[in-house]
Amino acid sequence: MGCFECCIKCLGGVPYASLVATILCFSGVALFCGCGHVALTGTVSILEQHFSTNSSDHALLSEVIQLMQYVIYGIASFFFLYGIILLAEGFYTTSAVKELHGEFKTTACGRCISGMFVFLTYVLGVAWLGVFGFSAVPVFMFYNIWSTCEVIKSLQTNMTTSGDQICVDVRQYGIIPWNAVPGRACGPILENICNTNEFYMSYHLFIVACAGAGATVIALIHFLMILSSNWAYLKDASKMQAYQDIKAKEEQELQDIQSRSKEQLNSYT
Repeated sequence: MGCFECCIKCLGGVPYASLVATILCFSGVALFCGCGHVALTGTVSILEQHFSTNSSDHALLSEVIQLMQYVIYGIASFFFLYGIILLAEGFYTTSAVKELHGEFKTTACGRCISGMFVFLTYVLGVAWLGVFGFSAVPVFMFYNIWSTCEVIKSLQTNMTTSGDQICVDVRQYGIIPWNAVPGRACGPILENICNTNEFYMSYHLFIVACAGAGATVIALIHFLMILSSNWAYLKDASKMQAYQDIKAKEEQELQDIQSRSKEQLNSYT
């Protein structure tokens, strides 16, 4: 075959569904981990500067956020390896591999590993649904603060009334204790907080992190459909393999009977 035919044949062996799911999974995890890590750092900075000046009041929150950042490192490393493994599993369980490398035999161990990937991907998909819901919480909190700032700006623009009595109390979200000082921001102070780079970046990074978690959920659902299809393919291939083995055995027995019959006939003659 020429170079063009070889390229076409190789491209025909690529599991495009697994490749798309892998790219989507890598992109979602990268957005969630990268943006989430930076956004958590910005959130701590906002709390320390404007809502909890005493470090002992938010010491527990700082430790939890630091722990979450370490967990983010682990999530990124795990899904990098897991995505590569699932992509390799997609290469070796598609019908295109059979066309490229000839007949292959499935084993009970291979089918068991494929089923294990289906179960593990299902568990990870359910877990990431929880992560997606959890990542929407800081988006909701920052949106409330941002919408309150917009109300203050609109009052100042229309000159109807002062916005000094409009406040945001972060303590009501439970992220800092009720004895934290000052714990809330009102009027111009709140507006200045919304105009800081930390608030702007953290708000938008939390939105991107939430979108990344949603993309990861979609990728895992895509992987789950692919793995289920591959497992069904391996199951059917094993049945076909058993049928072919029985057929070959019967044909061999028939040939042996025919050969013995010919030998007996020759001995009589």
